[in-house]
Amino acid sequence: MWLVFAAIVTIVILFFTLVYNGVIGYMPPVEELKNPQDKFASIIYTADGQEMGRFYGPTGNRVYADFDEISPYVFNALIATEDARFEDHSGIDARALSRAVFKTVLMGQKSAGGGSTITQQLAKLLYTPPSDGFMERAMQKPIEWMIALKLERYFSKEEIIKMYLNQFDFLYNAVGIKSAAKVYFNKDPKDLNIEEAAMLVGMVKNPAYFNPVTKPERTRDRRNVVLDQMEKAGMITKTEADSLKSLPLKLDFHRVDHKDGIAPYFREELRRVMTAKKPQRSDYPSWDQQHFVDDSIAWANDPLYGWIAKNPKPDGTYYNLYSDGLKIYTTIDSRMQQYAEEAVAEHMSDLQRRFINEKRGYKNPYTSNTAELSAAGVQNLIKNAIRQSERHRVAKAAGKSDAEIEKEFNTEVQMTLFSYNGAIDTVMTPRDSVLYVKSFLRTGFMSMEPETGFVRAYVGGPDFRFFQYDMVSRGRRQVGSTIKPFLYTYAMEEGRTPCSMYLNAQPTIMDEAGRPWTPRNSGSARVGEMVDLRWALTNSNNWISARLIDELEPAKLVQRMHSYGITNEIPAVKSLALGPCEVSIKEMVTAYSAFANKGMRADPIFVTAIEDANGNIIATFSPRNQEVITKKGHARILSILTNVVDSGTGNRLRRAPYNITAEMGGKTGTTNYNADGWFMGFTPELVSGVWVGGDERYIHFNSMANGQGASMALPIYGKFMRKVYNDPNLHYSEKIKFDYDSSDLCGGEFYDEPDQESVQESVEGAFE
Repeated sequence: MWLVFAAIVTIVILFFTLVYNGVIGYMPPVEELKNPQDKFASIIYTADGQEMGRFYGPTGNRVYADFDEISPYVFNALIATEDARFEDHSGIDARALSRAVFKTVLMGQKSAGGGSTITQQLAKLLYTPPSDGFMERAMQKPIEWMIALKLERYFSKEEIIKMYLNQFDFLYNAVGIKSAAKVYFNKDPKDLNIEEAAMLVGMVKNPAYFNPVTKPERTRDRRNVVLDQMEKAGMITKTEADSLKSLPLKLDFHRVDHKDGIAPYFREELRRVMTAKKPQRSDYPSWDQQHFVDDSIAWANDPLYGWIAKNPKPDGTYYNLYSDGLKIYTTIDSRMQQYAEEAVAEHMSDLQRRFINEKRGYKNPYTSNTAELSAAGVQNLIKNAIRQSERHRVAKAAGKSDAEIEKEFNTEVQMTLFSYNGAIDTVMTPRDSVLYVKSFLRTGFMSMEPETGFVRAYVGGPDFRFFQYDMVSRGRRQVGSTIKPFLYTYAMEEGRTPCSMYLNAQPTIMDEAGRPWTPRNSGSARVGEMVDLRWALTNSNNWISARLIDELEPAKLVQRMHSYGITNEIPAVKSLALGPCEVSIKEMVTAYSAFANKGMRADPIFVTAIEDANGNIIATFSPRNQEVITKKGHARILSILTNVVDSGTGNRLRRAPYNITAEMGGKTGTTNYNADGWFMGFTPELVSGVWVGGDERYIHFNSMANGQGASMALPIYGKFMRKVYNDPNLHYSEKIKFDYDSSDLCGGEFYDEPDQESVQESVEGAFE
């Protein structure tokens, strides 16, 4: 008997020795045990210090909390409930283990408790993969015990319990105590009170079973068990325990979702930019080579673009945006972002109401103008929209036939859809839902400081949860008359002045192919008169723009537009004077920054600094400016663009409900059939761009009253600026003036003005 006993003891000792040394099972290397590879989410901050979101991967939304950042109630509750002798053992609690073996295993008492210490549970969290059965789990236990012994050698008790709380998954992407405190109570972990700490610790037993959101009563009972354990351990009195146990379960629940939070369109663009790889032409389809050009320019000129791939760690590996716990400090101001989102929601909800009223009686949101789009063309667009939907893609991938897919799209199902009054749950056919989504007008807005390029507000669409395509950076639409300041600046630098005179009559110009081009004009003021360039641009006159481009060189205008920061391919044609080219809002804001900043273009800056998980600054980003307009050319064009707001197409900014008194320049833009509405506005301190239009160009207002840029886009800018100026904490002032020399705006002009006789002859010829 003694020999058998000795043999068993020897085998057990040998077994655990082999496990301890990694011969049996997996034993992490010493260096890994000393420095566990913690995976923490990267946190994004606004310029005014607000957390705006996180980047995290499969490891979950875990953010590091140091020992002094966690409420002592959490530690007390955890020790009292999970490991009463935590301070006394060295990783394995022999007494608790014996109790678990005899009472739980042999006697079947389920309430006797387990034998795992906090250290063993940490070992399980760090190194044990999910098991597939009892036997596999039984083999994992000895390995966890040995890892626990080693962890106790390398770490203090404070470090072990802190590591455990930083590792545990509390559901709803709340991994670690810091995320859990934010998700369930909207607090920092140091601010948790006793009953809140007890609830979170109660979840440790089984978070899915003790879920405070779906099982509040069960979780409350478990919380009270934790309070009883704290009383038993002498951490609170019986009176305190009884009082706390009578309290209801109070949550301030905030589910973590990357679609929610501050500036979701901006955050998604930031993620795309930082994780971009070096562009390779073969990675881009033949029909999308423009994106290869855009990305190549960004790779070469923007330090943030591809930052992960460009900046290896000291050991040669690369940062992981989702698990390295970076802190990213952006230029977004949370207050201005809120004002921008409010301005978009307020105006777009009203504009959408007007759009629906105009389309009332029609079966789809597409234009009813058969001269623009035939009935067959409408049906083709609807079919294309269905084919491009996610539901159709999934059905095709599942191998369904066209007939099965058509039946599916004509069968009503439950779904959640967007509305400006909140998400609505309804029953609708997928086909009708495609048209419903298409019926919503889209928008984009961006505002930045023209001197620094710091982007202060960024709204890529009506609602990121439902419309995830970003119209600020990714979308490009025809710019209409917002192109005219580039043309007029070119003219000013070629010798024209705001006082240069042109005949306001419809011209017929020979285009590049030798064909006649006769542009139309929306206004009828001063037809047949000689007008100066100030009046022409103030009133967005198409005829004068056509005359200018006929005198100048379209190719040089294209070069100038590229120098302003527009990277899209632009055709060098004379009709370019009226803005048929497609440009993004971000590019337009970049370009217009030169008008606000003394001719210096400012490239947008998204991020000012990046820190690693240890608080070391590993990257900083500075303004990038380039002179694109001469001093004299800038003074001349600025004097006209301020006049656009004072007495031209942007004049409604001076009236109610905006009543903006700041010195301000701007330009409206509207494309054919009201497909796109633009407003570009700037002050000495902020330059902003707004676009509004349909998801497709054939979705638009019929009337100019609702469809022009001054009606579709300008109100968003006006509302935003009014809110900004009304906030004294933002320090933007309506009293700031542009700094430019206005003494010689019309001096040095070489352009020969025609005499009155030749003017009269030209007028008569035009009307003939």
